[in-house]
Amino acid sequence: MSSINKKEIEKFSKIAEEWWNPDGKFKPLHNFNPIRIKYIKDNIVKDFNIKHSGKPLKNINLLDIGCGGGLLSEPMCRLGANVVGIDASKKNIEVAKFHAKKNKLKINYKVASPEKLKTKIKFDVILNMEIVEHVENIDFFIEKSSKLLKKNGLMFVATLNKTLKSYIFAIVGAEYVLKWLPIGTHDWNKFVKPDDLINISKNNDLILKKLNGMEFNIFDNSWRVSDDTSVNYILKFIKKIN
Repeated sequence: MSSINKKEIEKFSKIAEEWWNPDGKFKPLHNFNPIRIKYIKDNIVKDFNIKHSGKPLKNINLLDIGCGGGLLSEPMCRLGANVVGIDASKKNIEVAKFHAKKNKLKINYKVASPEKLKTKIKFDVILNMEIVEHVENIDFFIEKSSKLLKKNGLMFVATLNKTLKSYIFAIVGAEYVLKWLPIGTHDWNKFVKPDDLINISKNNDLILKKLNGMEFNIFDNSWRVSDDTSVNYILKFIKKIN
């Protein structure tokens, strides 16, 4: 079995050169990034009871699954984390490696999926951000991701809810009307409801600690954390083994 959806990989490989262009095909992710970074950092600091500032994620072993060109891997590294970034697209990893080297950042990038990753360690934190809606089999993907997480480790999963509102906003609005994303970026049939994702995760030793919505304000072009999970949402899990 594989978590890799080849059509999805081909789709993102074709636009891999755009990853670090803030006005390019990944502009929405660049706008989204500040709130993602703050959410992840603040929750890690709180849950791991980190007291020091400066590089608050120092000594945290972090795995960024579906890292793309490194939009999250790089800020996590700058915050002090030991980062491994994996992606099934070779082109994405090439772009990520080049950009990290240019910025003198030490990030261990690999062409891999969770089931194919060879590692001697288990991770303190795993990021599955905007990736589960692009994989072949969510159950299998979460199962293999969970196996890479150490006991009491944190996993963050961000994705799109399967609602009429998400279809209107994330596909019709973002792809066809506003042209924020290339047409065909998302398939509504692959969106997943929070309860379904929570149940899949629970079956793989991942207990929900937090569920938040991520809401876009079209007037000031910014994102904020909210209680509205009807379009974008993010979950924080802790790994508990009986």
